[in-house]
Amino acid sequence: MTKQFTYDDVSHYTLDDADERALIEAQNECTFMWSTQDGWPVGVIMSYVFQDGYFWLSVSSLRVRVQAVERDPRVAISITSKGSSLPTGLSLTYKGTCEVLKDQATIDWFLPALARRLRPSSEEAQRLFVDLNNTENRRVLKFTPTKKIGFDGRKMGQATIDAVGANVLGTR
Repeated sequence: MTKQFTYDDVSHYTLDDADERALIEAQNECTFMWSTQDGWPVGVIMSYVFQDGYFWLSVSSLRVRVQAVERDPRVAISITSKGSSLPTGLSLTYKGTCEVLKDQATIDWFLPALARRLRPSSEEAQRLFVDLNNTENRRVLKFTPTKKIGFDGRKMGQATIDAVGANVLGTR
């Protein structure tokens, strides 16, 4: 008897390495997730720079996530293709560890890099971004991925067509 096609196990619709790199480059936001002191998961949308195998993010030390990461460096980030130039249905989730950095050399490197990523068409806007963020409370989060979970919805779509036929789905 042949196994019936279902969506129960989607783990084999992984994102290829080239598509992973394209998604990281095309997107500039991720959901950054950590655990609260009482163990609850929470997350916020944050902009990032990906360089040298790390995700770099900016935050004020006045945000509770800074104390949370210092208490427990195990965090996760998630990136989706929604809103980017890539097809929808692509996503990445990484779990890993995070360091809170406050040295001025890191801040001086990171803020202009983030400004270029977020305000690519205006050097004046980049300078303003750096000026407004370069405060005594500025911290840089250095996220080191340790496990990747990628998903490519295009692969699932093709598997569906292969299993049930394009006519059934109304795609032909």
